Amino acid sequence: MTERAVIPSTVGRLLIEAEEGGIVRVARCDQPLLVPEGALTACCCAQLNEYFTGARTVFDLPLRLKGTAFQRSVWQALCQIPYGETRSYGDIAAAIGNPGGMRAVGQANHVNPVLIIVPCHRVIRADGSLGGYGSGTEVKQYLLSLEKRRALATY
Repeated sequence: MTERAVIPSTVGRLLIEAEEGGIVRVARCDQPLLVPEGALTACCCAQLNEYFTGARTVFDLPLRLKGTAFQRSVWQALCQIPYGETRSYGDIAAAIGNPGGMRAVGQANHVNPVLIIVPCHRVIRADGSLGGYGSGTEVKQYLLSLEKRRALATY
């Protein structure tokens, strides 16, 4: 059974879906608000709200990431990028043992089903520019700025 929720956030409404004991999707949407349908979506909503207020820098949620083995390896590498930091597409490619796979890493980022929690927004170009983002570069810049401000405030 799929649990669902749609919550407001500072980057727009977020659809959250959980199946078989794990979060399978967090995506921006235009759907009407929907109260969490189960404990897992409620927990995810709470953690996302904490993230947006700066009270959470690490998510503690079970994920059920659906994708190819390559995509899942990229998404796992993304989860290793510390809050408030960035890595290049090349850094991620090298981390997963595919140093020439920058474009493939970009494609895996583009189809990341669990935004924010699997932090594809933390991946930038080698020259320091933002690169793309499925939800728009303004959202990517906002998330990076949010994390940078919170990270600096803790020092």
